[in-house]
Amino acid sequence: MLKRAHAIADELVRLRRAIHRRPELGFEEFKTAQLVAQTLESLGLEVDTGVGKTGVIGYLGQDGPTVAIRADMDALPIQEQNDVSYASQIPGVMHACGHDGHTAMALGAAMLLREMESPGQVRFLFQPSEERCDEEGKSGAARLVEDGAMRGVDAIVALHVEPRLETGQIKVAAGPICAAADAFHAVILGKGCHGAFPHLGVDPIFIGAQVICAIQGIVARQLDPTQPAVVTIGSIHGGTAGNVIPSEVVLKGTIRSLDEDVRREARHELKRALGISRAMGGDFRLEIGEGYPVLVNDEQVAQLIREVGSDLLGADSVHIEEPEMGAEDFSLLASEAPGAMFSLGVKHKGRTDVRPLHSPDFDIDEGSLPIGAAILAETARRYLLEKNG
Repeated sequence: MLKRAHAIADELVRLRRAIHRRPELGFEEFKTAQLVAQTLESLGLEVDTGVGKTGVIGYLGQDGPTVAIRADMDALPIQEQNDVSYASQIPGVMHACGHDGHTAMALGAAMLLREMESPGQVRFLFQPSEERCDEEGKSGAARLVEDGAMRGVDAIVALHVEPRLETGQIKVAAGPICAAADAFHAVILGKGCHGAFPHLGVDPIFIGAQVICAIQGIVARQLDPTQPAVVTIGSIHGGTAGNVIPSEVVLKGTIRSLDEDVRREARHELKRALGISRAMGGDFRLEIGEGYPVLVNDEQVAQLIREVGSDLLGADSVHIEEPEMGAEDFSLLASEAPGAMFSLGVKHKGRTDVRPLHSPDFDIDEGSLPIGAAILAETARRYLLEKNG
């Protein structure tokens, strides 16, 4: 499979660069979706477009068990700084998270699998908008689920590029690997007055200082120290002038956890910390926006990816994926069927610097493209063979 993937490497590079030159933000992936649909149709696959708003589904095979391969297509609102021939031609937008590579590799998997008879169906999910949510707070994965993309799927696999890992290496593990992510918006309410007469008002900035200390103590003192969690305040706004005590202060932040019980407890403790404002004569409002759930890799699917990786790359090239507190909406798809995501090394061998995800100079070693395509294709093929005994 890997040898066959290397034979189509030039086509994968061409597709990846075409997508990279014309990046599109979430739910705006019109040209990308058109390219994907045309490529799938040229391979003889049945294709649905406009799924989950701007998503594309390709169907290879008909009867029997179904395994899905997912690739996200959206870019980020970042101005690219790379001086390369395939740099973004769209001002302020670039593929800084590798979704151009994800899409090209999933198309490569379709190219590899269409020439092989598999007992069942491989469903290719080209997902819009992993990076952001729509006006109803729903990401591309949520919209795919709503439109029935996961109906009848027995298992699902995906990958994500990893710029800290050299090309030819992968990481995969069973269990929780990406955190649940909730956003909070809190308003500490006081009573505005002249800064020279603080006793005539209720100072929400002073109250906020005590609340912030309490929030920072949630993970350190209120949650089980053996359970990972993060509570971050990323935005504080209050006041308009140095001699005016405002009537409110706004705090915005994020809650991350790898366990649903910890997730619920962290929300409860956040509300309790904000309750300090009432003890000090003020009040508060709190809104918590529920984000993606924990991404839990299925043990059997993860083990299959590990076996495929070992056979294609060598056992020494397959490593254990450590859990992290970033979030990934693939978790919504993996909640519908057993699934697993693995990390694919895309760092040039011998390179000492790292171009991190979401940075304006992010780029990948395109030698990783056939590797990712081969692992996706071989995992899907073996799953169907095993499912049919």
